[in-house]
Amino acid sequence: AIAAVLLVVSFRPRPLPDFDAIEDIPARKQAFFEYLAPIVRAENERVREQRRRLLEILDAAAAGDAPGWLDRRWLEKLSAEYEVEWNADRPLAGAETLSRRVDVVPVALALVQAATESGWGRSRFATEANNLFGHWCYEPGCGIVPARRNRDAAHEVAAFESVRESVARYLHNLNTHAAYLPLRMIRERLRAADRRLTAMALAEGLERYS
Repeated sequence: AIAAVLLVVSFRPRPLPDFDAIEDIPARKQAFFEYLAPIVRAENERVREQRRRLLEILDAAAAGDAPGWLDRRWLEKLSAEYEVEWNADRPLAGAETLSRRVDVVPVALALVQAATESGWGRSRFATEANNLFGHWCYEPGCGIVPARRNRDAAHEVAAFESVRESVARYLHNLNTHAAYLPLRMIRERLRAADRRLTAMALAEGLERYS
């Protein structure tokens, strides 16, 4: 577990390459996947470590060992990150929701969605804002105004400091937004049946993805 954490901390992805300069289409697609896959894996590993600790706390609680002060503090921070209401008097009140939200996304699913939303890393939003997944934001100046935005619309396409930040937002979005509860329910059922999480299975829960 320590080695995994060190791997996540030390991983530093390169800036987004100029995929438009790769004229051969199969080579461009391969380069895109090879660039993005390690970033998705690193973010998944961060989430996997969170899930590991969460399940350890829940298993201990099931055996009669209530979470101590450090675990309670950690659960409070985790609840804030995953947008689950925190109850200091009942620190495990949100455990069911947390266990459904704190989980990984298949790498293949992230790669296909990124390719689709960003035109294989060549869209304006990808190259100017590191936004590979089409995320929106709603504060003036938070991103890039779409050229074809309706006059009465207020959204912008979110800008990120790095591609990794965009990937982290993507995982967070799937793990917290109400629209993707179907994906989380599918994932939970697969976990309960001790079955592998696959892109094809979880894609069934993404009908409302913008």
